Amino acid sequence: MSDTDTKPVIRDLTGMAEFHAAEDLQRDVWGPDDKTVPGDLMMVIQAGGGLAAGAFLGDRLVGFVFAFPTATPGVQHSHLLAVRAEARGLGLGLKLKLYQADWCLQRGIRHVRWTYDPLRLPNAALNIGRLGATASTYHRDYYGKMGGINAGTASDRLLADWRLDGDRYSRCRAGEAMLTGEEIAEARRIALPADFERLLGADPGAASVERLRGRKEIEAAFSAGFIIVGIDAREPAYLLLRSSLN
Repeated sequence: MSDTDTKPVIRDLTGMAEFHAAEDLQRDVWGPDDKTVPGDLMMVIQAGGGLAAGAFLGDRLVGFVFAFPTATPGVQHSHLLAVRAEARGLGLGLKLKLYQADWCLQRGIRHVRWTYDPLRLPNAALNIGRLGATASTYHRDYYGKMGGINAGTASDRLLADWRLDGDRYSRCRAGEAMLTGEEIAEARRIALPADFERLLGADPGAASVERLRGRKEIEAAFSAGFIIVGIDAREPAYLLLRSSLN
């Protein structure tokens, strides 16, 4: 295999074959029973000002990101980010998000928002800990009943806010920690399951208990004026401060 085949290339999707490959990738990552965004819809949204970009190993699509404009000027909603299991460990989630940030900044977009399952630690570690997004909005059962890897649990979601013109984004690009030691010490903590996906498969009842506990504690913290600004991946736990950090 050549270097070109082993080094990921990230670029905008082109042609319907690549958009159909993005459909297949969704089924591969989230399961055939989950809903997929059709390739023709992604193509039309891209043509209308949205982002549809992929990570390729040779000719194979192994990751992609899909996002579209919102009613608020300068704000983009990022709807999908997925990486095939075979390509995990290459840092493609981070690389795709940084590609997205560059794409947005070139077009005057300074704020990107997306939802994610608050109990899935790898997603939280990327979104909050590495990218520097914050969260202060909790949606209960946002998508209703879901299939695939999301089956069997309420589709609760946190809304991540990623501001591309603030200090946290600068630290993200520099690979620096989002919080100081003093901030970590004073932060409120909300525990996270170490592997919610495994727990959901092994013991759906225990996963439901975790879902309700996390929902209650996060909503209470938000009501008290706290926002999620960090992750302790070792404990693991969310770190929350009363702050307007950006």
